[in-house]
Amino acid sequence: MEIVCSTCGVNLISEDDFVRFECPNCGETEIIRCKKCRRVKNHYKCEKCGFVGP
Repeated sequence: MEIVCSTCGVNLISEDDFVRFECPNCGETEIIRCKKCRRVKNHYKCEKCGFVGP
């Protein structure tokens, strides 16, 4: 299974500093964020409900 950042799409298979969490709005989609996107606060969007977060 490929693990990619929900924001920038970078492949995270070789990274160990990323986070996974359920969408804070619907709780049905897993959001995966790389270290860089978290640091610079790039927005992510839930594919199911459209929620946008920092």
